[in-house]
Amino acid sequence: MERFLLQAVVTALGLWLAAELVPGVAFSDTTTLIIAAVLLGLINAIVRPILVVITFPLTVITFGLFLLVVNAATIGLTAVFLDGFQVDGLWPGVGAAIVTGVVSWIAGSLISDEKKK
Repeated sequence: MERFLLQAVVTALGLWLAAELVPGVAFSDTTTLIIAAVLLGLINAIVRPILVVITFPLTVITFGLFLLVVNAATIGLTAVFLDGFQVDGLWPGVGAAIVTGVVSWIAGSLISDEKKK
């Protein structure tokens, strides 16, 4: 449970930064941001593995770049389910996927370094 909450906080930070940096990504309020982070975590746990398996040939052909589209699709699906979260199309979704991915990568490297010590 602690890991899920930590991941939700990191995801919320990534989504907030994406809303600040990427035109076409917006939140109505902080509560919506937190709900979006938790919902995105659930969608990533349930739907994303299915999408990754279905799109595996495209992922191989594009040397993994199609995973950005899969991540954008999960962010878009989150926006569909949540009224106060807005993603205005594929490219803002891809931008949000890149920003949240970089934030998660940085947080993961910092957290794993602390655990090694």
